[in-house]
Amino acid sequence: MHDWPAIAANLAETLATSVSPQPSARVHGGCINESYRWESRSGPLFVKVGAAAVLGAFEAEAAGLNELTRAEAVRIPQVRAVGATGAAAYLVLEWLDFGTPGNRAEALLGEQLANQHRVSSPRFGWERDNTIGSTPQSNDWSSDWVQFFRERRLRAQLDLARHNGHGGRLQERGARLLELMGAYFSSYRPVPSLLHGDLWGGNWGADAAGVPVIFDPAVYYGDREADIAMTRLFGGFSNAFYTAYHASWPLDLAAGTRRTLYNLYHVLNHLNLFGGGYGEQAVSMIDHLLAELGH
Repeated sequence: MHDWPAIAANLAETLATSVSPQPSARVHGGCINESYRWESRSGPLFVKVGAAAVLGAFEAEAAGLNELTRAEAVRIPQVRAVGATGAAAYLVLEWLDFGTPGNRAEALLGEQLANQHRVSSPRFGWERDNTIGSTPQSNDWSSDWVQFFRERRLRAQLDLARHNGHGGRLQERGARLLELMGAYFSSYRPVPSLLHGDLWGGNWGADAAGVPVIFDPAVYYGDREADIAMTRLFGGFSNAFYTAYHASWPLDLAAGTRRTLYNLYHVLNHLNLFGGGYGEQAVSMIDHLLAELGH
């Protein structure tokens, strides 16, 4: 049980307003930290709470939300505060009431995401590391996208999987893929685009006016195909979204050949977070990628 009065006192001091002594309701949806609706004199707040050790992850999430806000593309929940008491860390965002997204909201999301992806950087990565779920995500800058994705993304997850006891064919075939994956970029040179980084169907919604909103990011500058690939991994996006995105900024004609490569990162992360059948799925994806390269 969290020390709600201590958190409430911190929130009141940080936000310079009176807040209820405890949250009014649990908000469901996340599986890493707990989220709540918390009443204040200035209106309801969205408060994410975790152990004090996750303060750095909350600070990185807040920085990512602010980075996305500066793009002035997709609507982003406003960051109100981030901090910690002795035993708990918290991230406070504006409270948004969500409705059921329709085709109009999906099309607008596609168009606005393309605008967000036009925000660029001289290199791939970001100014700070963050997390993908609860897994550390290294964002050290690199001028070489293949090197960045191989080392900071796939190798990092494979190394973690080995540490977690997932060896054998996953590691053998994974190592082979790392050697050969440059072939997927022989005629394609992505530019560093501002990515959400964890764009699955549970990390977006539409507000009461039907305006799309994205949240829970794992921000970095990378190939925009990585964001679009993840939208197809678990579903949650309609043809209206893809049609609008492509109308605004068409993807490379060979984008489909790299989709499995990009989604392998997230499947490996799910293996490391949750175990289960994600190991078999990862091996199948690696085998498919190597088969396309003739191995």
